[in-house]
Amino acid sequence: MARPADDDQTTGTRPDPSRRSALLTLAGAAVAAAGGAWWWRSAASASEGSQDAIATPSEPLPRGRAPVSLFYTSAYVGAAHAFETTRKAAWVAQSLIEAPIPGLQLTTHDALTADEVLAVHAPAYVEAVRTGEPRDLAQSQGFPWDAALWPMVVASNGGAVAAARAALATGGIAGALASGLHHARRDHGAGFCTFNGLVIAALQALAGKAKRVLILDFDAHCGGGTHSLLGEHPAVRIVDVAVDGFDAYLPLGANTLDRVTSADAYLPTISRRLAALDGDRFDLCLYNAGMDPHEGCPVGGLAGIDAAVLGERERMVFDWARQRKLPLAFVLAGGYLGPTLAQDELVALHRLTLAAAAQPPR
Repeated sequence: MARPADDDQTTGTRPDPSRRSALLTLAGAAVAAAGGAWWWRSAASASEGSQDAIATPSEPLPRGRAPVSLFYTSAYVGAAHAFETTRKAAWVAQSLIEAPIPGLQLTTHDALTADEVLAVHAPAYVEAVRTGEPRDLAQSQGFPWDAALWPMVVASNGGAVAAARAALATGGIAGALASGLHHARRDHGAGFCTFNGLVIAALQALAGKAKRVLILDFDAHCGGGTHSLLGEHPAVRIVDVAVDGFDAYLPLGANTLDRVTSADAYLPTISRRLAALDGDRFDLCLYNAGMDPHEGCPVGGLAGIDAAVLGERERMVFDWARQRKLPLAFVLAGGYLGPTLAQDELVALHRLTLAAAAQPPR
């Protein structure tokens, strides 16, 4: 029997729902108009530091401990339309060049091929993203199409696949500076997500040696796209903890969706869901590590969820995976600028994920 989303927590203060909905669902100029000047960044300023550089740990690692591979290429920020989903990977990469995190190695990877994308997405939709026609379909994720969109999304989605392969190969942790994945459906985009790299990575892992895959989705918003593509897959388990009802769905089988509406319930809900997995065996965990639950985020943020809460969430997740010797591949997922969340603060939030990934077990 399907389990409904838990929605019985005390409601916290949220950004204006009409504005949040507009930012998530409108395309092109309408999105820009809804966002305001603080939301959008020029392509020139946002792409600074987007070179394919390698960050070297600032201090040696203990003998026998390999660095965590973090995948990124400058194609992740190639699209002309400049906002967080198309630019923040470069901001985070530049921060790692300027202030490396010990135990983390930034590295490049190959983009997905069209055939790899077609294994999940409908041919007409894939062709629309590649060519821009029909334009409504090409822009169904919510921002304007240009010729660099295709190389951008096959690169960033390829990062999710590269991280999954690396985690499986090493039996450890790997990640990618990718975002814009979990709302995408088979035949269209949604919520700033063009293709669903989480699904592509899961199915490629299952086509290899993996027998069961766990998807942890802790973005602020519900992962309705992932559910639509894998919700009935017998070898996939989805654990979704959201703080915003956008893209909500009715989970199937053992899958779960919790919509937390009180900051006090956020970490306990995640702890409870992780503990409930202890009796299950998985070969790979894919982790959608959104920072948009942060109270300063205008698209999904919940009052009372601050950097300390999100830092503890990341330590919980990575410690849980390490203690079970479960290979884990993570992506950045959501996180957006606002009047009370500046670019450097957003980068610092995403670095919480990277720092927890690079640390040895507690």
